Amino acid sequence: MDAVYELLQETSARSLTMETVAKRANIGKPTLYKWWPSKAVLLMAMFHERLAEKPGKPPATTIEAAVIAKMRRLVTSLNGLFGKVMADLIAEGQSDPKLLQDLHDHVRMRRVQSIAEIEQGKASGEFRSDLDSEIVVDMLLGPLYYRLLLGFRPLTQAYVNQLTRQVLQAIKVPAAENARRSRAIGKSKARRKGSATA
Repeated sequence: MDAVYELLQETSARSLTMETVAKRANIGKPTLYKWWPSKAVLLMAMFHERLAEKPGKPPATTIEAAVIAKMRRLVTSLNGLFGKVMADLIAEGQSDPKLLQDLHDHVRMRRVQSIAEIEQGKASGEFRSDLDSEIVVDMLLGPLYYRLLLGFRPLTQAYVNQLTRQVLQAIKVPAAENARRSRAIGKSKARRKGSATA
């Protein structure tokens, strides 16, 4: 893993070979193939072990705050070795179906978590109830990978802050509506309490 991690900082995933990994690790190729039967398997193993962010719920008081924190962390990662390797893996995956499938599986797990967060925001009343949560996740993450892969504009924190703010503005329940809902819930509770004591 150390050898792969070091080499990917110097070259692309496409240029990486099992021979160069074995040479850097000072082991024979048969030993390397014994544990990792292909370059795709080796690349994904290193990616999961060293680069991929482990799924977990970030500490936040609201779902909105959790989304903002996650977007900021992702942009920081995409601007580092994680972003370089992710772009390399996507490119390499176009000619390696196994690698592309492994990458899809990796993304799918994190996508499910992101969709669940939007659903939680809908349930709590932070976000509009008529939203398609999958499309919201696409709205948030799609532009980041678009810039990563095409490189026509930099991925800056200022950009992700503006992107996140505009998406959240579109999906949040307006403050006035939230206030009306809170008042209605308060009145309903008061009526139920009055009926129970009558």
